[in-house]
Amino acid sequence: MSLGIAVRDGSVYLPAKVVETYLPGVAAVVVLIRDQTLMVLPVHHATAGGCLLKLRNAAGDRVAQARDVFQDQGLLDMAVSDLPVHWSSEMCALCAPIPEELAKLVSR
Repeated sequence: MSLGIAVRDGSVYLPAKVVETYLPGVAAVVVLIRDQTLMVLPVHHATAGGCLLKLRNAAGDRVAQARDVFQDQGLLDMAVSDLPVHWSSEMCALCAPIPEELAKLVSR
């Protein structure tokens, strides 16, 4: 079973299962878009900054608001549901390739 996230209005929506699997105990993340990949990096120290992983509902789903990241890349209108994710040990991040039809819009 593949786990997925959703993106809309400059926010990254993480189902509870994704949080439990890849980001247990993490309260904040850094959201980046690099090389046509959306990356969600855990922040382990509050002083490091990042976006809060806000609790969305009783099921434990979370949301990270990162409008500035999407706006800087020209992707503020990006709306994708069930975007497949995987953990990259190399990047120390939860990674989701941006769909090809949107990837060509990503600024460098």
